[in-house]
Amino acid sequence: MTTDAVTPAPTAADRERRFWVLTATAAGGVGAVGAAVPFVASFTPSERARALGAAVPVDIGNIAPGAMATVEWRGKPVWIVRRTPEMIAALEAPNPELADPQSLRSVQPEYARNATRSIRPEIFVAVGICTHLGCSPTPVPAGSANPSVGANWPGGYFCPCHGSTFDGAGRVYRNRPAPTNLDIPPHHYADATRLVIGEDPRA
Repeated sequence: MTTDAVTPAPTAADRERRFWVLTATAAGGVGAVGAAVPFVASFTPSERARALGAAVPVDIGNIAPGAMATVEWRGKPVWIVRRTPEMIAALEAPNPELADPQSLRSVQPEYARNATRSIRPEIFVAVGICTHLGCSPTPVPAGSANPSVGANWPGGYFCPCHGSTFDGAGRVYRNRPAPTNLDIPPHHYADATRLVIGEDPRA
């Protein structure tokens, strides 16, 4: 003959503990909802579209000669450099040290396959990621005393991870780990001061 277990009546301490557990659970749920609302509200459709690769408009009117601005497109940093006349002249001079001076093996739109790798010579647009292992190069101006770029440096970019060097058009130098020039994303100009990254001129 079996005897059913008798559940003891809850004590006052049990009832109090249960009250506080339920209260804390409810408060936690409200807090979670409250935390989620600002996150969802801040994640606007335009930001979602950019994450998926939508075009990114950029006002370039305030970029000074020789200066660089960086924006994000498809989760990657994109450089926008306003070149000086000296920077442009350095690119137009033949450089036998470049691995792919005509950008025949590199990624860029057809309209950027030229000495400056750009639509407008004074504006350089490039993905700021080394084509070796994905590090981010740093700008090194002409005449820099940085021993990593050597004497008579005409200006460009140096990747500190494994020593790849690129000229002012993102073209890689010979005998460096990076296999190709820096990538040039599709882009066009909406007007004199508005650049659109991620969209071809024909779009």
